[in-house]
Amino acid sequence: MLIDAVTHRRVDVLPDRKAATLAGWLREHRGVEVVCRDGSAAYAEAIRQAVPHAVQASDRWHLWHNLAAAVEKTVIAHATCWNTTPTPRTRRWPHARTRKRFAAVHALLAQGAGLLECARCLGWALNTVKRYARAQRVEELLRPPRYGACLVDRHRDLVRQRLAEKVPVTRILAEIREQGYTGSANLLVRYINQGRADPERVAPAPRRLVSWLMSRPSDLPDHTRRHLDDLIAACPETTTLAARVREFAAILTGRRGEDLSGWIATTRADALPGFDSYLNGLDKDLDAAVAGLTVPYSNGPTEGVNTKIKLLKRQTYGKASFSLLRKRILLTG
Repeated sequence: MLIDAVTHRRVDVLPDRKAATLAGWLREHRGVEVVCRDGSAAYAEAIRQAVPHAVQASDRWHLWHNLAAAVEKTVIAHATCWNTTPTPRTRRWPHARTRKRFAAVHALLAQGAGLLECARCLGWALNTVKRYARAQRVEELLRPPRYGACLVDRHRDLVRQRLAEKVPVTRILAEIREQGYTGSANLLVRYINQGRADPERVAPAPRRLVSWLMSRPSDLPDHTRRHLDDLIAACPETTTLAARVREFAAILTGRRGEDLSGWIATTRADALPGFDSYLNGLDKDLDAAVAGLTVPYSNGPTEGVNTKIKLLKRQTYGKASFSLLRKRILLTG
């Protein structure tokens, strides 16, 4: 799908995602000056071949989305630092198994064995061995539990207080039912065994913490902002991570693409887990990333039209060729 970055008008629909197809179209339309795209290397090469004078601009949404993936890796790697919630008994055995496997893989690597040899010796899949080999520390593999909303949550303070008083669970169940609890006894027991009633404040799931870090502090509720500040202060690496995220957000919202190179150098020096591939990608496509954080155009209108295309494809599924679908896309407002 090709969109006019200024008027947002649909220009054309190409039959495939091949670089040659895009390059051929661009050669027929020499007036192109700026091209907004995602991180596709095929698209980048096609643009360089067909219109070398055109400015390539990486889409800002993709830059931010890929940053969030790197942030999540760092958050998980340092979960034992910011997450003070006790490890539930139900996860102690998986954690012990992960530590044992991590030690086995790295012991073989230290002896000079390759990844394939490790997989044969241990009888594991190659991708499993790669996952353990990539990790520098076993903590990077110990994912903290992800807990969703629960019927016991609104009665957590009472449950915590009664547990401290050594009150039997059956009596706790009766008391919270008097306050409106509609869940089962098994749910309450599982909630207690998971340790969710123990600490003063339950640590969020890693993905929830990532969403807090990637949000404007002013957009968060007061209690969430205070909780986030406490989590950041508890872990030096998370403190650094939060600072880098806010710096990147300032570059993005302020259209300060010229500051990106300095941000990359500073972040690389921090050696945050999971950031190497993201920073390498920015370095490889630096000119386009700087332009994406500078020019006022974006790939957003294309993503919006893609949603409409999915509806049109469902309506004509199995009934029409690409030529009819192309006409409907271009003519449907």
